[in-house]
Amino acid sequence: MARSSDMTSGITLRRATPSDLGAVDALLLRSYPRLLKGAYPPSLLVTAIPLLSRGNPALLASGTYFVVEAGSTIVGAGGWTSSEPGTGRAGAPATGHVRHVATDPERTREGIGRALMAHIFDDARAAGITRLDCLSTLMAVPFYAACGFEAVGPVTVPLRPGIEFPAVRMHRSL
Repeated sequence: MARSSDMTSGITLRRATPSDLGAVDALLLRSYPRLLKGAYPPSLLVTAIPLLSRGNPALLASGTYFVVEAGSTIVGAGGWTSSEPGTGRAGAPATGHVRHVATDPERTREGIGRALMAHIFDDARAAGITRLDCLSTLMAVPFYAACGFEAVGPVTVPLRPGIEFPAVRMHRSL
């Protein structure tokens, strides 16, 4: 596996593989309850967290999903696809979709998310993508804005019948 050493000493970024599923699940389970707590009511989080904090095996096998490791611990993850989240359908030509980005809550503000997003931008550009869309959680809007995304407007993401998750659709040209 190719590793990138352009991050802080001891931190590596690499393409995810299906064998990373358990570690990505653990990252999401550490991250989402803490980082989403201030933006969503507990009544929604109690039903949404179990659905959100599962890695998608197909996404991990896509070749466009990445993990950031500190030693043997995954402290960041995220990627992009040309298919629209939740549909599996190809989106607009040259448009990619940011997918399931998370940082360990103990490692926020260390540049992990920014380095991950820069890598996603480079990888998507190399694949001919000229625009990235994302469905941001309410608390991640400032992060994505700092990465050059613009808010398009509020959306509701159906997680399961009866469980709708408020988000913000954002986009960025590459």
